[in-house]
Amino acid sequence: MAWFQERIIETDRLPLFCFFAAMVLAFGFIRLSVRLIRAQVRWWPGNITPGGLHIHHVVFGVVLMLIGGVASLAVPPDLVSARSVAGGIFGVGAALVLDEFALILHLRDVYWTETGRTSIDAVFVAIALSGLLLIGVRPIGIEEFYDFDSDPLIPHPFWWSVGFTVLNLALAVITLLKGKIWSGLLGLFLWPLIYIGAIRLARPGSPWARWRYRPDRRRGQRKLARATWREIRLRRPIIRGKIWFQELIAGRHS
Repeated sequence: MAWFQERIIETDRLPLFCFFAAMVLAFGFIRLSVRLIRAQVRWWPGNITPGGLHIHHVVFGVVLMLIGGVASLAVPPDLVSARSVAGGIFGVGAALVLDEFALILHLRDVYWTETGRTSIDAVFVAIALSGLLLIGVRPIGIEEFYDFDSDPLIPHPFWWSVGFTVLNLALAVITLLKGKIWSGLLGLFLWPLIYIGAIRLARPGSPWARWRYRPDRRRGQRKLARATWREIRLRRPIIRGKIWFQELIAGRHS
C-alpha cells in the first residue's frame, strides 16, 4: 500500500512496526492460550511443567527480549530487514513479559486475581505508547531539540526548549503522583493531558492525596471529599467499562 510505503518504510519505522505488530499478536495469542488452559480444553497443550516446575511464559519473554535486543544492537543500521526481524522478536518477548507484569511486581502468582489486571494495564500502555511512536508522535522535548539543531533560524533559544521539557516532565511526575497513570504517560506525547492532570484533584489513595489531603486539616478534608465523590460518581463507571473491555479480551479474573 502507498500509505505503508510512505509512512512506515520511507520513514524507517519498519522495525518499530514489526515490534508493534508482534507485540499485539503475541499478546492476543498468549491470552487465548491461557484462557484455553484455564477452561481445560483437552486438545490444547497445557502449562509447561517439567519435573513439576511451572515455567511461566515471562521466562520465555525475557529470553526473547534478550535475543531481540542484542540482535538489534549488533545488526548494522543499513540492514533494515534484519532489524525488523529483531524488532519482531523483541515485541513477542515484550508481550510475554508484560502479560505477567503483575507476577513480577508482586513476586507471586496473581495472574487470575483482581491484582492481575495490572498486567493488562501494562500491555495497554505499551501498545498505546508504541502506537503513538509508530504514527509519528514524538515525546515532549524531542521535536524541539531536533528542530533547533537542524534549523538555526528557529527563534526559540536552546534553553527555552530545555526549560519547556523540564516543566513538562515535572508536571508528568505530579500527574502520576496524583494517581492518573494514563494521563501521565500519554501526556509525555500529548502534553495538554499533563497540564490538565496536574491541575485537577488527585485520586483518593494516591501518594499526592495522602500527602496533601490530610484529614486533620479542613481544606484537606474538603479536597478529599471532592476527590472521593469524583472517584465514585465519575471514574468508577469508566473503570467498570475498562474492566469489561479488558475481560472481554483477556478473560474474567477471580
